[in-house]
Formats: sequence, C-alpha cells, structure tokens
Amino acid sequence: MINKPLAYRMRPEVLDQVIGQEKIKAFLNNLISNSSLVSMIFYGPPGTGKTTLAKAFSNSFKANCLSLNAVIDKKEKMESTFEEAIRFYPTIVIIDEIHRLDKAKQDLLLPHLENGSFYMIGCTTANPLISIRPAIRSRCRLLATEELSKEEVKTGLSRAISSEQGLNGSRKFSEEAIDYLANISAGDLRFAYNQLEAIALSFTKTHLITLDDVKNIANVPNYYADLNEDEHYDTVSALQKSIRGSQVDAAIYYAAKLLKSGDLDGLIRRLLVTAYEDVGLANPQAVDRCFNACQVAKEVGLPEAMIPLGFTIVDLALSPKSKSACAAIEEACSMIDTKPLRVRSYLRLKQADTQSKYPYDRKDVWPKLEYMPEGLEDYYFYHPELTGKYERALAQQLEQLRRIKRTTDIEKAKKSKI
Repeated sequence: MINKPLAYRMRPEVLDQVIGQEKIKAFLNNLISNSSLVSMIFYGPPGTGKTTLAKAFSNSFKANCLSLNAVIDKKEKMESTFEEAIRFYPTIVIIDEIHRLDKAKQDLLLPHLENGSFYMIGCTTANPLISIRPAIRSRCRLLATEELSKEEVKTGLSRAISSEQGLNGSRKFSEEAIDYLANISAGDLRFAYNQLEAIALSFTKTHLITLDDVKNIANVPNYYADLNEDEHYDTVSALQKSIRGSQVDAAIYYAAKLLKSGDLDGLIRRLLVTAYEDVGLANPQAVDRCFNACQVAKEVGLPEAMIPLGFTIVDLALSPKSKSACAAIEEACSMIDTKPLRVRSYLRLKQADTQSKYPYDRKDVWPKLEYMPEGLEDYYFYHPELTGKYERALAQQLEQLRRIKRTTDIEKAKKSKI
C-alpha cells in the first residue's frame, strides 16, 4: 500500500502536538479552558501551520469540525456545510484560502458569523487587512502565524524520522544533514517534510545520509539556504532602498531574487509600503498604479506576476520621492505617547448646550477654527517636500492656510473675513 505524503502523516491531532506558534496556542488554550469559541482568521507564510492549528484546536476543543476550500468549493457545497454545522452546534467550519471568497459566498457566510450559528476559522497566506473584506474581518479575531525557527523545524524533522507515522527510524541522518535541511526550509515545516521524504526514499535503510547526500538531492536555490542568515530580510531592505535611491536596475535585481524564491506576497507587501512611504505625495499617481499592479499580480500569480510588478518597480524607482506624509504620521504617533491631549469641546460629538455649536453648514468658517489640541496650536507635523508637481501644489495651498489666524471663538469666526 502506498503511504500518504509524510507532511500529511505528521500533521498533529491535538494542539499540544503543534510545533511553534506559542502565542496563538496560548490564546487557543485559554479558549479551551474557558469553554469559549470565537471566529478567527489565521494568516501567515506557507507551511507555518495555519490549517494544522485550526484542526488541532477543533480536536482539542472536542467540537464538531467541517472543512471548506474557498477556491474549489461551490456555493451549493457551502450551503450544505453551513446547514450541517447549524445542526451539530457547536461546530467549527475551517475555510482554507478564505481571501478567495467571492461576493456570493461572503453573503452566505456573513449572517452566520453575525449570529454565531457556527464558528469559523479562516486560513490564508494573504494579509487579511488587505485581502479580506471588512464585513468579515470585523467579525473575526485575526491571528498571525510566524515562520518557525530553525530549532523548531529541526524538532519537526527529528519527530518525523523517529515517529511511527513518519519514517519510523528506517533512515539515519547525520546532524549536519538535519541542520542543513532546517536551514533551507526557511521556517516552512511542510517544505522540510517534503525534502526529508524525498531524500529518505533515495537511500537504503543501512546508509547514513550525510550533508553531501542532502545537497545533491535537495535541489533548491541557494537563496533559500541563506534565509536563516538574514539574507531574506536584507534582500527586502535592499529592494526598498534601491527604489528610494532611484537605482532601477538594482531594484529589479532584488525583486527578481524575491520572485525566484516564490515570495510573491512578501514582495507585494514591500512594494505597497515603499510606494506610500518613499514616493508618497511626490507622485500619488504612481502610488495608485503600484496598488493596481499588485492586485493584478495577485490575480495572475507566478510566474506572470513578474510582469505587472516589473512595471511598478520601474515606475516607483524613477519617480520623485517624498517621505513627508510618512514622517508626519510617525511624528504624531510618537507625540501621542507623551501628549495624549483631549479634543476641544466644540469638536466633540456631544457638545454642551451652553457652548457654540460647530457650524456644519458654514464651510466659510471651517478654515478659521483651531483644531489642534490646546498647547499644540503652532506645532507642525507635516513639512512638504517640493520634489513633485503635486506636492508643490499642496505646499502652496498649505502656505496660504497657515497664514490664517485660527480661533477657538466660533461666533467670532462666523463674523470675520479671511
């Protein structure tokens, strides 16, 4: 009889068997201890145990569990699954690739999340803040899974070698071979299991599998081998700095390195951040084009995704740059830690009857009023950079507005002329 894949056989049955993800497991164990359930979305890199966590938690909670896949399961399958879930309360419905739910499927799901007729755990490699509609997102607890550490991957490999469900001790590996496998797996335990199985099937039971044996069979780019030595993060950093420094060829090279590793989601996240942080108000049209290109890249997937991404990398690298908006919000966030000042009385939702009301119908008055908290009237967070035509126009408008002597006296503002 042909065995199922090693990664499938090694999937944990209960929460205590799951490797890594200690913060999420602590939260899930608290739910079990309190006999409580909430709908959740697990998101993170491939191979970090999102679906494994969901199924192990369901088993540990001893809840009825049903599974769906947003890509392949049709509306009819979802309807029948939801009906079954309602009949056997409490039920946890696990939805893989939840970011792929179309509008019709979301319309089916939302009422159940609202009234708690069953509980959902969605699993996705996409960032839910970007890929999941707010109506679903707001009804779920978002939990980010992290890449496993090298030591955690080694723990998984050791288990797989000795476990009855795994290789059952039928193959012997040198310590260097296991160490190398953990390195090239880049925190992806499923990848590590697949490599381990391929190598084990290549040798007899009496052969000691060495580092050279593993290197000859584990045919992966050297890039992966460098991930645990910060090469991945260095590459992402180099990409953003190359765009910021307008060296388009360097930016293209580092993007290609990320694409060859298969890290499409990571590249898209970094390009979106770079567009808003470094290009910003100097060329807002390029920022919009970046978002559109990233959406197209996600739709078509690899390898074609490199085409729209190459387009936006060239666009961003050769655009004028401005960090003014980014710097403004960062400075304001820092100030909140030291000066969490109250909103002025006439700007609050509930205004005292004895005070002048904010004039919603007087757009001529709005620019005359003071909106900064008391004590910050003359403090400026935003300092425009005159590198692009759009922000130069904003700077001219800002200069005129800052000449106005703002007031906290609404009645005076209504009578004055600018």
